[in-house]
Order: sequence, then C-alpha cells, then structure tokens
Amino acid sequence: MCKDCGCSITEVEDSVLEGSNHHQKAHKHLHDNPQLNDVKTISVIQKILDKNDHQAGHNRAHLDKNSVLGINLMSSPGSGKTTLLEYLADIAEFKFAVVEGDLETNRDANRLKAKGIDAVQIQTGSACHLDAFMVHKGLHDISLDNIDVCFVENVGNLVCPASYDVGTHLNIVLVSIPEGQDKIVKYPVMFHQADLILLTKTDLLPYFKYDIDIEKAEARKIKPNVDILEININDIESIKAVADWINFKRRMR
Repeated sequence: MCKDCGCSITEVEDSVLEGSNHHQKAHKHLHDNPQLNDVKTISVIQKILDKNDHQAGHNRAHLDKNSVLGINLMSSPGSGKTTLLEYLADIAEFKFAVVEGDLETNRDANRLKAKGIDAVQIQTGSACHLDAFMVHKGLHDISLDNIDVCFVENVGNLVCPASYDVGTHLNIVLVSIPEGQDKIVKYPVMFHQADLILLTKTDLLPYFKYDIDIEKAEARKIKPNVDILEININDIESIKAVADWINFKRRMR
C-alpha cells in the first residue's frame, strides 16, 4: 500500500487485478522510490484503470437495465455528503439508495438507514477511494427494482476518487465554505469531473473570508459548462434545487 494515500502504486504480479482485491492482494512494493512518470509505474496504473473502467461499464449497464440513474458524490471529508442525502430523503420525489464508502465504521450508512434509506456500507480499509469493483458488490446488495437513483457516496478525498470511474452516470462534487477559498484551483482534476458543483454551508459565509463569485469563476475556468448551486441545510429551498436538478437529469435520460 502506498504510504502517502493508500492508492497502492505497486508492482503487481500475474492476475493482480481481480476485483477490488488489488488493494488487499499480496504484492510487492516498488521500493526503489517509484515516481509517477516511471515507465513501470505508468504501466501498473494503466492496468489498474483499464480493469476498473471495464467493470465500471458493467456497473452502468446494470443500472441502465434497471432504469436507475447513478450519481457519484465526491468531496473532502465533512463537506456534507451524508447530510445532503438525509435531507433529500425528506423532500425528493425520486426514490434512492446509497452505496456508502468509508475507510472504517458503518456510521454514515447507519445514519441513512435511520432515515429509511436503503444503504450498503463499503469499508475500504486503507484505500482512499471506491473503485468499480467495490461499487459492483454494493449494487448487488441493493434492490434496484424499487429505486430511481443510486448514489455512490465516495470516500472523503479530493484527489483519488477523481481518477476512478465507478460506473455512475453523473458526478456531483461538494466543496464547503469552511474548507477555504482555494480548493477548486488546488484540485482541478476533481472539479473537471463534476457535472454539478455544490458550494455547501453557505450560511457560514459571514464568518469566513470567502468570495463565492471568485470560486464560481475558478470552477468555470476548469469546466465552463458546469452547473453550480449554493446550498445549506437552513435553506430547504436550496436542497430542493438539488433535488430538482437530479430530477431533470433523470427525466432527460
């Protein structure tokens, strides 16, 4: 396992990438200070992503077969992914379930279940993101016949989840006001993947030096056509706007 982020940039032998076990299988590290531009490292990463993308396509086909819209929720820890889902449970016209990703504990899945949401917890151990194989397992523990939308709540991280297609149709990225006015420009790969950016906890704007218009401009430099909404849980209309956006995307399919 990579000591820096858990992504397992390793030298993998034989049939290394059978499912999500590429994070757990016995394999040896590239101990000679591997760099991301090393030919060997690039080859390993390519193998990982190729396998993952193939499984992601299978996941999407599985969702399509059941007429379910898949949405990948990504953000830093604490930006409000689980809270958003809790509030959507009270107001959304669509029925949804959640594949929940965390390194440890079932806490977020239990919060969602308490709201009557069908939720499956994936504990990644040391892996700093969900991959398509993990999500595949979660999808088979959910009754897709009874829902319109399946959310994948990814591990809190603004780096690694951006590189892994998990088999959803849309990406929503949350960034909260307390994180500071620099996350979008610092993590452009993540925000380039976004179909919708949610600027969360906007009720805290009076307490932070944060120019929300500058942040929106930075986001649109990265992806000019990205949709952006401002939300906070004290403004239920802002949560309804998210539900409306999802409903629109669902009906456009």
